[in-house]
Amino acid sequence: MAVFQKKFRLSTKGHCDVQDITPQVERAVEESRLRQGIVNVSGRGSTLGITTLEFEPGCVADLRRALEKIAPENSDYAHNARWGDHNGFAHLRSALIGTSKSFPLVEGRLGIGTWQQIVFCDFDDGPREREVTVTIAGE
Repeated sequence: MAVFQKKFRLSTKGHCDVQDITPQVERAVEESRLRQGIVNVSGRGSTLGITTLEFEPGCVADLRRALEKIAPENSDYAHNARWGDHNGFAHLRSALIGTSKSFPLVEGRLGIGTWQQIVFCDFDDGPREREVTVTIAGE
């Protein structure tokens, strides 16, 4: 089994900035030249999320609204009191969404649906430079 790994960076705005990273992941799949296996997409940090959705303004707005109901930005978080910062909501959102996702590699292509895009969510309270690692294991 072969393993291919590629990293890329993103500039994000924070506050539930959602970016479509499907093209970067697809480029890594092409560069790997692997045909069958698994593709793992992992973000580095504890205030981000990797998930899938139909990347269109309505769906992105719905995701933001749902997360605001579950883990509102302006709430009383023990994390904030402990560290004197204000991003407890971002850590909670990251824990709920997760910082990585895996997908099948099928005949040299990323195995996702037509209306399914891989998105990076920055939940933190300000702009950041982020790093994503794509690891492909297969034949």
